[in-house]
Amino acid sequence: MQVVHTIADLRAALAGRGRPAFVPTMGNLHAGHLALVRQARPLGDVLVASIFVNRLQFLPHEDFDSYPRTLQADCKLLEAEHCDIVFAPRESDLYPQPQTFRVQPDPRLADVLEGHFRPGFFAGVCTVVLKLFGCVFGGHPGTAVFGRKDYQQQMVIRQMVRQFALPIDIATADISRATDGLALSSRNAYLSPEERGEAVQLGRALQALAQAALALRQPLPALESDAARVLGARGWQVDYLTVRQRADLQAPEGKPQAGQLVALGAARLGKTRLIDNLEF
Repeated sequence: MQVVHTIADLRAALAGRGRPAFVPTMGNLHAGHLALVRQARPLGDVLVASIFVNRLQFLPHEDFDSYPRTLQADCKLLEAEHCDIVFAPRESDLYPQPQTFRVQPDPRLADVLEGHFRPGFFAGVCTVVLKLFGCVFGGHPGTAVFGRKDYQQQMVIRQMVRQFALPIDIATADISRATDGLALSSRNAYLSPEERGEAVQLGRALQALAQAALALRQPLPALESDAARVLGARGWQVDYLTVRQRADLQAPEGKPQAGQLVALGAARLGKTRLIDNLEF
């Protein structure tokens, strides 16, 4: 396995090796990331993972400086998964000058939910992903794999790829969960033991909301408010618990139809912000 830090070295390592399969990460890898790597392996001729904590997608009050950086341990995990190339650029490698050109995603998709509570987040995501795509694929065909836990993010990236006519297939991997159902996340490491036991309640709240939405004994906004109130009573600070259409993340019109919906949630437990979702 090669570990490269500059764009020039990455392109040299990729030269003549065929179609890339690419897994972009911010490092501090866990079993969910490794599941993405395993899914990506048969989708290309050379398997590339990137590790880069992207300043552009963090708000000023968020955890950019304290976000765990564990490159040596991450590389060991990736080598065990037979990754071919790890691209781990320094900030000065990927952004040698201030990144004043930005990708502005469709606000109808990107300014709701995560985009509403984290303004500018998806512009930062799209900008770094487009730049990484340019580094890895160089305009040639390939496949990139993203996790379903970041549900809105993978939808935004799919739309970006379509609108820029990039020759890149986007594959989505199912959410990896702990045995008690908690969605795996690098930020789970921030949880205290007591918070870790409580953290499963976010997924359970989404399950209850999905069931209530299909029964529709109350208007959907009332059901969403009830779900947020129940979770809030347990000590969570809820950003959103909501039911949306899978196709466009807009609120469903009329009676919710099974097989077309997703329940999404984001809430803070102590100092840790968790997200999860459930298609139904």
